[in-house]
Amino acid sequence: MNNIIRQLRADQGWSQAHLADLLDVSRQTINALETGRYDPSLPLAFAIARLFQQPLEVIFQPAVHTDL
Repeated sequence: MNNIIRQLRADQGWSQAHLADLLDVSRQTINALETGRYDPSLPLAFAIARLFQQPLEVIFQPAVHTDL
């Protein structure tokens, strides 16, 4: 799943550690989310959307797979 968490975080001037504290997760979780190695649980996705005051579909987009 693609997301714009890194951009939203940077727009706020927050570090990964600060965002992790706000969401009650580890900094490593934020890093994994931002790099696409981890898809959040629904509760975490909703918490991220609430924090940034954005709809889920703005923050998270399905990854596009092209099978040729």
